[in-house]
Amino acid sequence: MTKSKSLYHLTLAGVLCAIGIIIPMFSPVKITLDPMSFTLASHVAIFLALFISPSVGVAVSLGTTLGFFLGGFPLPVVLRALTHVIWAGLGAAYLCQHPALIDFKQEVPARGVKLVAFGAALSVIHALAEVCVCVPVYFGQGLSGAELVRIILLLVFVGSFVHSMVDYAISLLIWPPASGTLRKSTKTAY
Repeated sequence: MTKSKSLYHLTLAGVLCAIGIIIPMFSPVKITLDPMSFTLASHVAIFLALFISPSVGVAVSLGTTLGFFLGGFPLPVVLRALTHVIWAGLGAAYLCQHPALIDFKQEVPARGVKLVAFGAALSVIHALAEVCVCVPVYFGQGLSGAELVRIILLLVFVGSFVHSMVDYAISLLIWPPASGTLRKSTKTAY
C-alpha cells in the first residue's frame, strides 16, 4: 500500500470512528429492553469500514470501543463493543477474497442472496461474540433459568442478530453512493 493510500485509509478510519462514537451518543432511535439497549445505525460506521479494508474495519471497531470506554459506559458494554473487532475483521477478510460482492458496478450472479447470507453470517458471529461477553456477567447474578434464557438468548443473541442485520441493511443502502465517491477521491488524490 502506498503512503498516500495509507494516509487516505487512516483519514477514512478517523472519520468513521467519529461517526461510530457520535451515533450511540446522540441517536434519537434507541430501544431499551433492560438490561440491553439497541441504537439504530450504531454499527453502520463499522460495516462501512469493513467494506473498505480489514485494517480500516479493525481500526474503526477499536476506535468505537475506545469511545464507549472513554464515554464511561459499563464494562460489559465496552467489552461487547470490543467483540466488533472479530466480525469486522472476518467480514473484511472475506470481502478481500470476494471484492465484487460489494462492487455494485460489476455483475454478480445472485448478489442479493449472497449479500443476505454474508450479512446473516456476520450477524451470527456478532451475536455469538456478544453472548460470550454477557454469559459470565449474568450467570453470577442469581437469576432464574427463565430470566437467563430471556436475557442471553432473546435479548443478547436475537437482539444483537436483528440489530446487526438492520444496521447492515442501512450500510448497504449507503455504500453504493459512498463507494463511488471514495473511488473518485482516490483517483484524484494520487
